[in-house]
Amino acid sequence: MEKLQTLKLMMQMNKMAFDNNYSLMMNAYEENNFFLYTFFLNQSTDIPVETKNAIEEWLQGYRKGCENLKEMTDDGYKMVEKSMSTVGK
Repeated sequence: MEKLQTLKLMMQMNKMAFDNNYSLMMNAYEENNFFLYTFFLNQSTDIPVETKNAIEEWLQGYRKGCENLKEMTDDGYKMVEKSMSTVGK
């Protein structure tokens, strides 16, 4: 039973590390996104509208991908926790 408890603690620590790294990654994304829009896209007059739209779509796709990664990882941790809870019974 002690091994199972150790494994549960390891999984909790992994989840906490992932959540913290994800939070840092998204904060960096938000800051970079703000500066990109504020100083690059909105103030540049020589960038065509199609290019601005392509960059915006690319950034939205990146954000969606990050959100999907977070969802899949959270679901994976939930499945592992569920399976661990049934092992001890």
